[in-house]
Amino acid sequence: MQRAELNLIQRIWLEVLWLGARLFAILPYWLKYYVIEDLIYFLLCYCIRYRRKVVWMNLHNSFPEKSEEELARICRRFYRTLAEMFVDTVNMAHMTPRKGRRVLTVEGLEEHRARVHGRDWIAMTAHFGCWEYCSYWGLYELSQIVVAVYHPLRSRVAERLYQRLRNGDYATTVPMKECLRFYLRHRDTGFAGKNLVMGLIADQNPPRRPDSHWFRFLNQDTIFFDGGEKLALRCHLPVYFVRMDRLRRGRYRMSFVPLYDGVEEVGPNEITGRYVRQLESVIRERPELWMWSHRRWKHKRRKTDGNR
Repeated sequence: MQRAELNLIQRIWLEVLWLGARLFAILPYWLKYYVIEDLIYFLLCYCIRYRRKVVWMNLHNSFPEKSEEELARICRRFYRTLAEMFVDTVNMAHMTPRKGRRVLTVEGLEEHRARVHGRDWIAMTAHFGCWEYCSYWGLYELSQIVVAVYHPLRSRVAERLYQRLRNGDYATTVPMKECLRFYLRHRDTGFAGKNLVMGLIADQNPPRRPDSHWFRFLNQDTIFFDGGEKLALRCHLPVYFVRMDRLRRGRYRMSFVPLYDGVEEVGPNEITGRYVRQLESVIRERPELWMWSHRRWKHKRRKTDGNR
């Protein structure tokens, strides 16, 4: 996909932001995660009150069994996660392989490596914890490159900045609309001589279609992106749910749950349904790590919509 060129002012802003991100990333751990993060948390939670109504409504609707005190505690911890995500993301501006293996460890590494070595596969994840760190799988399996499928940003400067943060020897980015064509173009030859790991985040709010399938998710009727399922079935790719467990500030452990082996006979929407069940399970276990500020339930199910 051909990218629109930046004008002079935009290029200057991009380089200023990139320099600032690089300088931030080399700061000491304690300064980034125990001073700057705490300041961001205080601003988001108590001053700006970023999307507080959206967060509170989503929590109330998802956990009607929880008390106001429990919901308030999850809300505060969510804003802590949001602040930490900012630090984690900017921290990627100076991420050496050694540093990448420190911020992200892999549970069951050898087992998963044996299952996927020498083949392409799909990694389905969510806005849970630091999802950006999923790209560092390529540091552990050097024969594979993670293709992070994403929605392009409206700001050209922010778009280029995120591409710099995400792209490297172990990961690259592809807009969602280009995902299938990208894979079909590279599946026989690989990309940069490596097998492809198609990284898909499927928990955003997708456009409503006449054939949208509704799942019961967090006590609400919900539709999900089904591009991962369609790609898996068309190209016979195994699918894994990528779980991100937060160990401490800025440190995560990644593990993999098989959803589809690439050959099994499955019914319509079954792969997506398995993803939904895994996602709800981890959210109920660690609710503060999910992105509650998203307007995830803008679409409401009508009587004319299809069955679950």
